[in-house]
Amino acid sequence: MNLGSPGSPEVKDVRRYLDEFLMDERVIDYPYLFRFLLVKGIIVPFRSPRSAKAYRSIWTKEGSPLIVLTKQLQNSLQQKMEEPVEIAMRYGDPTPESAYESLLKKLPGLEEVILVPLYPHYAMSSYETAVEYMKEIYKKNNYPFQLTAIKPYYNNADYIYALTESIRPYLQQEYDKLLFSYHGVPERHILKGDKTGHHCLQSTDCCERDSAAHQFCYRHQCITTTKLIAAQLQLPKEKFELSFQSRLGRDKWLTPYTAQRLIELPAEGVKKILIACPAFVSDCLETLEEIAEQGKESFLHAGGKSFTMIPCLNVHPVWVRTIVKWVKEYAEGNKQMILS
Repeated sequence: MNLGSPGSPEVKDVRRYLDEFLMDERVIDYPYLFRFLLVKGIIVPFRSPRSAKAYRSIWTKEGSPLIVLTKQLQNSLQQKMEEPVEIAMRYGDPTPESAYESLLKKLPGLEEVILVPLYPHYAMSSYETAVEYMKEIYKKNNYPFQLTAIKPYYNNADYIYALTESIRPYLQQEYDKLLFSYHGVPERHILKGDKTGHHCLQSTDCCERDSAAHQFCYRHQCITTTKLIAAQLQLPKEKFELSFQSRLGRDKWLTPYTAQRLIELPAEGVKKILIACPAFVSDCLETLEEIAEQGKESFLHAGGKSFTMIPCLNVHPVWVRTIVKWVKEYAEGNKQMILS
């Protein structure tokens, strides 16, 4: 399961997609009436034309990169698995219903569906809304099979290995710093997810100290992923850093902001940069347009000399083998920590 995409880069389709996406109470978590007025009266009308232009800049002959890449992942997995593989999107098509119905058509006696959310980290606006939506449709239609979802895998050794292998070849070139850019979330989302009620964002080292809050703390999980990758790649501390992108609105979001750091880094002596986006499994608008186009332009305009965006996992062979391994391990009775 992935995020989804407009049906086309035309304004009307982008408007429809943004309306569904931003009206999700886990994305913009304001009371319904205020959210309705904000999204339908301000954000969508003004943002749709700009977003449509951005989508046009990355659109391919096959369609939206995110949809195309997710289908390619489906095909790659299907070649290595006997079990049928279907895809679903949180917003837009293919829908959860279409995925469930297709699986039932292929296997009328279907007993269990394993959901693989293409979100490595837990956030209410990504992993949580995707899984809960799949559960909602599952219960609504009273399907006869069991639904099992893979847990966030931000610290799973197989996932980290897949990431490091996708990044490693790019370290052969000369670079000053590797920037890990994660999708941002408002700080209020972090506070809402703090099951202890008194840990997250209460100190500068909250993500470093053990806490039950980390199970749902997106910030902690992004920091953990970064540290594990850096350790495997043996990166010196001065050769990498972490930032957050895709800010929406004027609320305080997780910092530092990627857009700001790309402007600041050249003045700090970082002229050649590599940038990876571990929160995204498939390349999409946020990586291909926001980072590879806007981010590159900002960095070079600020005095940078070399900018290289490392592709997401997409259909990297190691990533494909990782998903197959998880499913087979579960089928053999080894549930481990990656499944719930």
